[in-house]
Amino acid sequence: MRKLISILYMGLACCVLFSCNKLLSEQVPQATLSDEQAKDPANAEGMVVAAYAIFTSAEDINSSFSMWNFDVRSDDAYKGGNGTSDGDVFHQLEIQQGVLTTNWNLNDIWVRLYNALSRVNSAIALLNECDDSFAMKDQRMAEMRFLRGYGHFLLKRLFKNIPFVIDPSLTYEQYNELSNTTYSNDEGWQVIIDDVKAAFDVLPEVQAEKGRPTKAAAAAFLTKLYLYKAYHQDNAQSNAVTSISTEDLKKVIEYSDPKYYTNYGLEADIHNNFRPEEMYENGKESLWAIQYSRNDGSTYGNLNWSYGLIGPSIDNVTDGACDFYKPSQNLVNAFRTGADGLPFLDGFNERNYSFEDNADPRLFLTVGMPGLPYLFNKNFIQDETKQWSRGNGLYGYYISLKHNVDPALVGEYLIKGSYWASSMNRIVFRYADVILERAEAFAQLGETGEALGLVNEIRRRAAGSTQMFSDYPSRYGVKIYATEYKGSFGKEDVIKMVKMERRLEMGMESERFFDLVRWGEAATVLNKYFAEEASKCTIYRDAKFTAEKDEYLPIPASQIAASNGHYTQNIGSW
Repeated sequence: MRKLISILYMGLACCVLFSCNKLLSEQVPQATLSDEQAKDPANAEGMVVAAYAIFTSAEDINSSFSMWNFDVRSDDAYKGGNGTSDGDVFHQLEIQQGVLTTNWNLNDIWVRLYNALSRVNSAIALLNECDDSFAMKDQRMAEMRFLRGYGHFLLKRLFKNIPFVIDPSLTYEQYNELSNTTYSNDEGWQVIIDDVKAAFDVLPEVQAEKGRPTKAAAAAFLTKLYLYKAYHQDNAQSNAVTSISTEDLKKVIEYSDPKYYTNYGLEADIHNNFRPEEMYENGKESLWAIQYSRNDGSTYGNLNWSYGLIGPSIDNVTDGACDFYKPSQNLVNAFRTGADGLPFLDGFNERNYSFEDNADPRLFLTVGMPGLPYLFNKNFIQDETKQWSRGNGLYGYYISLKHNVDPALVGEYLIKGSYWASSMNRIVFRYADVILERAEAFAQLGETGEALGLVNEIRRRAAGSTQMFSDYPSRYGVKIYATEYKGSFGKEDVIKMVKMERRLEMGMESERFFDLVRWGEAATVLNKYFAEEASKCTIYRDAKFTAEKDEYLPIPASQIAASNGHYTQNIGSW
């Protein structure tokens, strides 16, 4: 199976690329092709490849499409870096204070994502010009509608009220007349669903080139979309969840049905999803991943630079790494298990985790901790020094493991350019996520037995995910213990179990903040978290999450100004 390398297409496609419209402050009309050029499948294929490429080339360290920069608002992670002034606009997001509509990072992620959507719409416009002699036309169109749905999805989770660019034939003037409140919240989710459903109906079960979405990838995307849509937030003056839609939950069940995933399953060990070696890439759990590459003929390859701020600055090894996005103590504590091998659903944070506590194995695959080898390499034992914390402990000494690569692989899978980068794929939709979303839908529908069965499937895999650290108990004194839930439980208890399992399984994968907003729990959970942090760290003393405001980012001021009065600012005192 070939891997679709998302490199920038150097040919006609480059000549017809254009910046996005007034959404990005300025739109350049589409380049004009002759009738023959427009109908030439080679040109259409080039534009399709260029559309894939933009989802790597448009992101960067401050605007990663993985959304790690914006997950610092959750209780999973600290901003990190060399103090509060290092990336100060992200510090403001972390404590939810001082965020301004003029902050550059808000406009930057907006511009980059709409640039990506512009590239996709260029490909769609060219595909529309192709006649039926282009045998791949329908499939390529499905792929582009999948990508268009993905771009809108990322924007909607961040900003809620967004303009949808779903008509690739819009003129320059028509682009400038788009509104960000044309659709209600529920209708906006349906717009994205319509694109992805159209892709689902056409996409094949298997793609020859890795990186192109399959029917299973579209099913996973629909599963997630319907779950977001299920938690209705349709009061224009509120971000509160007003109801949970039974019909949408049933759609979650429909598209998470195992019949769509016959070519996929759980890896034997969760860590296999976060390894850079080619033998682990595009494994059976990876439903759709952003494809990064090395040794592809360019200076640095098509590497993932968007994680360039996350690594630790190890002396004489990864010097210059920036130590951002550090796991929080709160997240680490969540991995504690009791004498029964189960997580603490209430009160798990009454004290900090120590090696004397039982722990879910996923802790050691998610978080690098002082006293243990960094990324399982015994030549690099973490300690409480500056190379493991540029802020000298201000943000603790934990390190994310899911984003980083064994320092022994420097020069091979970890490359130094302007920043550190790796060729490790980023999985966008993985099968464990689908299982947990299916469990959540069952739990909300009161099908508690079905929900717990799925949670236990994830927990069984977690209990066996010890290949990288099987000697930790004897060598370092840690205690690893995770078991399944037994017996029957009421609906509310099972919902708690599902939510906890989601946090443990998806920790540091930038889902947490968006989950809290989706559930309508962000204010309650985060204000409790801030209160706990404030007693230990001065930077959180002014932290406060304001309901009906901080759930979503404000529309950037420059976009409001450029919209000719067609944009409405999100609610709150921005």
